[in-house]
Amino acid sequence: MAIRIVRLGSPRGVNEGLRIGTVRRPPRGVHKEEFASRDFYDVWFPNLSPSDGLLKEGLSVDDPQKWRAFKRRFLAEMKQHAASKDLDLLAALSHQTNLSIGCYCKDENYCHRSILRELLLQRGAEVF
Repeated sequence: MAIRIVRLGSPRGVNEGLRIGTVRRPPRGVHKEEFASRDFYDVWFPNLSPSDGLLKEGLSVDDPQKWRAFKRRFLAEMKQHAASKDLDLLAALSHQTNLSIGCYCKDENYCHRSILRELLLQRGAEVF
């Protein structure tokens, strides 16, 4: 059992389990009924996405200095009680079932999902 960190819209992996979209907005131009069949997500969970203001900042991240600033602010958001509890839940579920979380970004190195990976590992999650 484990959590996979994925790019939403990419083909699903074997035994990936429930795909959770940790994004602020649903995919543009895609009908809600098609989200799962087009490999975006089964469940939308914006609780673990950057806030609107931080998301705008994150979309322009293209160098290590900007990334460090984004990461520092996103980590502060994830320390909030609700987000922290959501991460605890996903970490616990990773020992019981397969699931995946993801975002649309092409480069995971400059995407909040890489930070979610770190936070889940710190909580003892099984992560691919």
